[in-house]
Amino acid sequence: MGIGRREFLKKSAALTAASLVGINLKIKADGKLGVEEATAGENLAQIPEEVKRSPAYKKEGEYEWVRGVCRFCGTGCKVWLGLKNGKPAVIRGEKNSVINFGFLCMKGMLFYKLFRHPDRLTQPLYRKSKKEPFKPISWEKAFDIIADEMIKAIKKGEWGPMGWTGIAYYGSGQALTEETYLFQKFWRCLGSNHVEGNPRLCMASAVGGYLTSFGTDEPAGGYADFEEADTIFIIGSNTAECHPILYRRIMRRKLSNPKEVMVINVDPRVSPTSKIADIHLQFKPGTDLALLNAIANVIIQEGLYDKEFVEKYCSFHKFTKGKDKVPLIGHQVSFEEYKEFVSKYTPEYAAEVCGGNVTPELIRKVARRFATTKTVSIWTMGLNQRTRGVWVNNLVTNLHLLTGNLGKDGADALSLTGQPNACGGVREGGGLCHILPGHRVVKNPKHRAELEKIWGVPKGTIPPKPGYHTVKMFSAISYTEEDKKRFPGLKPIYFIWVNETSPLQSLPNMRRFREGFARDDVFVVVTDIFPTRTSELANMILPCAFHFEKTGVYGCTERRSQLTPKAVKAPGQAMPELWMLVQLGQVLAKKLRKERDPKLRARAKTIYQCVAPFIEAAKRDPWWELSKKVWEEYAQRVTKGRDSTLAGATYEVLLERPDGVQWPAPTVEIARKGGTLRRFVVGKDPLATEFAKKHGLTDWKIIDYGHLHKDHKFWIWLRPYKGPAEPPDAEYPFYLSTGRVIDHWHTGSMTGRIRELAGDYPHTWIEINPKDAQRLGIQPGDLVLLETRRGRNILPARISTEEGPMEGMVFVYWYDQSKDRMINFCTIDAFDPGSKQPEFKICACRIKKYAPAKPLKQFLVKLEKVSGGYLHNSEIDKSQKHPV
Repeated sequence: MGIGRREFLKKSAALTAASLVGINLKIKADGKLGVEEATAGENLAQIPEEVKRSPAYKKEGEYEWVRGVCRFCGTGCKVWLGLKNGKPAVIRGEKNSVINFGFLCMKGMLFYKLFRHPDRLTQPLYRKSKKEPFKPISWEKAFDIIADEMIKAIKKGEWGPMGWTGIAYYGSGQALTEETYLFQKFWRCLGSNHVEGNPRLCMASAVGGYLTSFGTDEPAGGYADFEEADTIFIIGSNTAECHPILYRRIMRRKLSNPKEVMVINVDPRVSPTSKIADIHLQFKPGTDLALLNAIANVIIQEGLYDKEFVEKYCSFHKFTKGKDKVPLIGHQVSFEEYKEFVSKYTPEYAAEVCGGNVTPELIRKVARRFATTKTVSIWTMGLNQRTRGVWVNNLVTNLHLLTGNLGKDGADALSLTGQPNACGGVREGGGLCHILPGHRVVKNPKHRAELEKIWGVPKGTIPPKPGYHTVKMFSAISYTEEDKKRFPGLKPIYFIWVNETSPLQSLPNMRRFREGFARDDVFVVVTDIFPTRTSELANMILPCAFHFEKTGVYGCTERRSQLTPKAVKAPGQAMPELWMLVQLGQVLAKKLRKERDPKLRARAKTIYQCVAPFIEAAKRDPWWELSKKVWEEYAQRVTKGRDSTLAGATYEVLLERPDGVQWPAPTVEIARKGGTLRRFVVGKDPLATEFAKKHGLTDWKIIDYGHLHKDHKFWIWLRPYKGPAEPPDAEYPFYLSTGRVIDHWHTGSMTGRIRELAGDYPHTWIEINPKDAQRLGIQPGDLVLLETRRGRNILPARISTEEGPMEGMVFVYWYDQSKDRMINFCTIDAFDPGSKQPEFKICACRIKKYAPAKPLKQFLVKLEKVSGGYLHNSEIDKSQKHPV
C-alpha cells in the first residue's frame, strides 16, 4: 500500500478532471504528476471507413479520435480514444454524454496502456496434457483440435432434456453483446444449454428481484434520477470505489444541495461511500431483510404509504413452499395480510436483530425520509451475493412501490451492475443456462420456437430444459463425491470454453474446481488477452482482440447500449471471438457430417446454419463487418417485438449518439432520440403507451407490462428475515466479507498490469476493526492468518479508525493473484435457491497474528519461455503453484 486511501482518492479526483480534457497524467511512484507523451512507431490505427464518416470519429491536431465505451464497470462511461502518430496515446471522456459528462475514473483513463503490453497473448497455444508446456500452433490446427475434443466430450457425455451434458461454455459480462449472443447461439444449435457466465456471480439476484417485482428484468429509470432525487438510499454498495463516476454525480447532487438532499448509506462497513452520508446504518451482515421489513412497517403504521399508487398499481404476493408451484408467481394476498406480515418487524425487533448502530429511532427516521421525499435506491453485490439475494432485492423495491417512488423523475430502484456488459450481453443476449436472447426463457416452447424460426434451424433444435448454473457447472467438472451428493444426478462435463473471465480466481470455495480443471480428462479452452489463474490450467489458449481492437456493443446498468468500433490493430495473431466461432462452426460441421450417431450427425446442419449468415462477412472484414452482421440479426430480428427491443438501434444510430440508446427503442426514430428513459410510464414509454391503448387502460399513468404479471401491476412481496448460510460461531467467530478496490478491476489481470494502478495497491490486505485487532494483539502491517472451513489466506493487516468493518467482521479485496492471498479459497459457495448466486459476501472465519510485518510483492500470472514451449510462472514457481 504505497499511499493512503484519502490521498489516493485525491489523485483519483485529479485524474477525473484531467479525463475531461484528455490530458494524460501519469502518477509516478513518488506521487508527482507528469505528462506522458506518445512516441512515434508502428502505425496501429485501423479505423473502418464507415466510422471515419460518422460523428464517432474526428481529427484534432496530431490526434485521431475514435469514440467508444469504457472497458470496465457497468456505468457505461463514453470515452474518446486518442491516437497520435498511429499509436493509442490517451483516453478522455465524452462531454456530451449524459452518463459521465466527460469525466472518467483512473481505470477508464488508463486502459489504453494495455494495447501493446508485453504480456499480451499473441498466438494460439496448445498442450495435450496439462503437465506439458504449451506450444504455438496455427489457427487452423487449433480449430481442428477443438472440434475433435468437443465431439469426444459429447460422446463421453449423455443426451438429455438439457441437451449434450459433456460440453459447457462459460462467458463474461465483459464480452461484447454480439459475442455472448453468438456463443449462446452456437451452443444451443450444437444441442446444449450448458451456457453460463460470470454475471451469475454478480447480479443474478437482481434479475430475480426485477422478474418477481416487475414481471420482467431490468430497471424502470436511470442515472438521470440522481439529479432529481431528494434522498439517495445506498445499500450494499461501495459506490465511491466500484462506480466512481456515478458517485461523483451523487456527491455533486449532495454538495450542491446540502440541506435539501440526504444520503443514507446502509453497510456493515465504513467505506469511502459512507463519508458523504447523512445517516450511516451499520448492522450485522445478513440482517438487512429485518431492517427493510421494519422500514416498510413504519411506513404503513404511520400512514406514509401512497394509497392511490398502491391500490391502483400494486398487488401483494407470497410464495409458500408446498402450496405454490412457481416461485416467480407465488399466490396473491391482500394488503391487510401484508400489513400483518410486516407488523412483527417493529423497529425495536429489527434494531435488536441488526445490532451495530441501528436503533428504533434511526429506523423510523429513515422510513419517514424514504416515504416523504423523491428517493433513488442503488445497490450492488452487498445485496446480490447472498443466499437470500432475490428476497432482499424485493424488499428494496417494496419500499419504492409502497411510497410511489417509481416511474417519476428522481425516484427509482436501480441495481448497479458490476461489469460493462452484464446487462446488455448476458441478461439480454441469453448468456445464462435458463434464458434465451431477448428476455426469453429456455423452458418456454414458444420462445424456443421463435428463435429456431429466426435462426432457420429445425424445430426442437434448442433443448427444452435449462443447463447447469455456475456452481453446478463447475461441480460437474470437479465431480467429487461431495459434488455428486450435493447435486443428485449430476453428469460430468469434459469440455469447457472459458471466454474473457478467470473463474479459477473468481469462483467461491474454488479449491475443488481447480482440482477438476487440472485433470487431463477435462479439456479447457481459454480466450483472453492476458495469462490468468484460469489459463494456467488450460489445454488451449486463444489470443483474442482487446477493446477498440474489435467492434461491438456494451449494454450498461440503465438499459443503455453503446457501440465501440475498431480503432487499433490487434497484436500478433489475436482475433475477435466472433471470427473464431465462424471458423470453428465450419470445421465442426464437416466433422459432424461423418459421425455415425444420427442425432450427432444431424447437428452438422444446425451448427453450419448457425454461422452461415456470417461466413462471407468473416472473410471480408472480421473486425467491423462481421460484428455489424451479428448485431443486425440480434437487434433487428431477435429483440424486435420484445420488451428489450433494440430494433431501431442500428450501428449507424449508435455511431451518431454520444451516449447510446436505452431500450425499448423499437424504431430508428425513437433510437435517434436516445430511446426510452422512463420505462412503464404511459406517454414516455412507447410500449406502455401502446399497451394502455390495446388493453383499454386509458386512465392508467403507469403500467407493469412484464410478461409474468398478468394483472399488469407491480408486485409487493412478503419476504421474511433469514440469516446467512454460515454465520459466525464459537470455532469461526468472525464475519468475512469481500469486495473491490477503486484502482483494480476484478481479478487484476488488466489493472494489475497498469503501473500507475498496480503501484499503489500491489497486493491486497485484510481490514480489521481496531477493537478486534487490539484484543488479538495484531498491529498494522502484521501478517494475519485467516481461516475458514474451506481454506486459508495470509494477509497484511490494515487497521483504521476512519474506515473499515464493524467489530466482529473482517474485509478482504479479491484482485490479488498470489496463491496465499486469493480470498476465494476461503469464501463459501452456498447459493440463493432462486438466482443461484453464491454468498460471497458472508461466511464465518477466524483470524490470528501469523508473523510480524514484512514487505510483500505483487504477483501476476505470466507466460515464460521454457524448454519445449511455454509455461506459466505459477506453474514453475513452487511458491505460487497451488496444490491441485
